[in-house]
Amino acid sequence: MNKSPQGLILHDYFAMIGGGEKLVLTLADFLEWPVTAGFVESGLLEQTDFVIALNSLHAYSGLAPLRILSLIQKWQRVRFNRLDNIIYSGVYAPLSVLNNQANNILYCHTPPRFVYDKRDYYLNTLPAWQRYFFKYLINYFRHKYELAIKNMDIVVANSQHIQKRIKTYLNADSQVIYPPCDTQHFQWQSQGDYYLSTARLDGLKRVDVIVQAFMQMPDKKLIVASGGSELDKLKHMAKDSKNIHFSNWISQEKLYDLVNNCIASIYIPYDEDFGISPVESMAAGKPVVGVNEGGLTETIIDQQTGYLLDTAKNLQPQLIETINQLDLKQARNMKEACEIQAKRFSQEIFLEQMGALLL
Repeated sequence: MNKSPQGLILHDYFAMIGGGEKLVLTLADFLEWPVTAGFVESGLLEQTDFVIALNSLHAYSGLAPLRILSLIQKWQRVRFNRLDNIIYSGVYAPLSVLNNQANNILYCHTPPRFVYDKRDYYLNTLPAWQRYFFKYLINYFRHKYELAIKNMDIVVANSQHIQKRIKTYLNADSQVIYPPCDTQHFQWQSQGDYYLSTARLDGLKRVDVIVQAFMQMPDKKLIVASGGSELDKLKHMAKDSKNIHFSNWISQEKLYDLVNNCIASIYIPYDEDFGISPVESMAAGKPVVGVNEGGLTETIIDQQTGYLLDTAKNLQPQLIETINQLDLKQARNMKEACEIQAKRFSQEIFLEQMGALLL
């Protein structure tokens, strides 16, 4: 792929190194383009192997509604001149598109869920005194976001699942380019004695279901290698279960080690956009226990590279039954199928497809 002489990547913000952040860093590193972000948590990028030029707009507030307002205001005002290509990642960065004369490409991880399908969920997480302001803010933002989408030259969806969301909520056409998996670092090393959860600890990820299941399986070891708003709640829930271990957020190197040496991973979020964690697990030859909904239906092959639980039924007994079935031998038998499936989501394929969109 030929590198574009002039280009820039805009990403909402770096508060953690999730799938969206890995995608942006991979693309910026390959293209040798700078990145502008709404804000960057101190020391976050030092946990990665990427060396990129990064500019922060310093938009931040601890309170969710004020943080959203700050991001809207910062991104609306910023202007980038004399560029051939601008790639937008996220939901706030696209607001600057009206100021930019370029080949404007949106990589859509999802239309903002707090505006559309998960509006009530996010409202209910706020104190009552914040909800009125948040409802006003949603309506204010929605108009600006939808106008920005109409002014994109190209819209890319990260999965067929998100492609449908884009059509449903925005009535916009898009093309699917799957996120890249780092198959160089996620590789089978051994089988340890533990199962692994790497999902962020909030309600939509359903890590509480995983923890409750392992509380009933004291002979099965679980490592929860992530952080989030429910960390303290989950640690308290499992305080008497010696088989469950919480690491909080860890370095990228430690994540490689845990994935590459686990028995299998467990990832059961609600209606996930895409979910890079299952692909990373399969790249390491480790099967995934997932759910039969969202982006996971495009990555996990049921009975071959893992198991897809039925969300119409109680997940906890299904999870217990599946983990008891997915022992060392069964997991090892799925190794080759997992590795083959992960190659569909390689960095090389992603970079080639994204490169075809550039001027």
